[in-house]
Amino acid sequence: MTEIIGNIWDHRGNAVIGITTNRQVTKSGIAVMGRGVAAKLFPSLSARLGRCLAERGNHVHELGDSIVSFPVEHSPFEVPDLTLIERSARELAAMADELRWQEVVVPRPGCGGGGLSWKEVRPLLERHFDERFKVISPAD
Repeated sequence: MTEIIGNIWDHRGNAVIGITTNRQVTKSGIAVMGRGVAAKLFPSLSARLGRCLAERGNHVHELGDSIVSFPVEHSPFEVPDLTLIERSARELAAMADELRWQEVVVPRPGCGGGGLSWKEVRPLLERHFDERFKVISPAD
């Protein structure tokens, strides 16, 4: 795992992008997207994620457009869950193996707007992420 600084969307087209998610779905089946810009860049993303959540639960899902979900919390109103973050890292690593992805970029899951400390999250990711994985932080 490598730590980098920059804009995650600058890696689009060269890597699979992981976006942090929760399991909240509206009555109409649309996933409640958090603070990020993914839903604005990809208008159908919320509906795609909503279907995946309804069919298979709060797991890592391939959403098309080289985007995968990375669940960090059960609800947008909860604090991110360290156990869920580690499970998501394990699932993402397995998916990268199965689909032979060469590069995957994810934000620091649960940190920033989620409020978790990178010091507590980093060891969870290091257990599962190899050299194919980049964890990105925004430039200040």
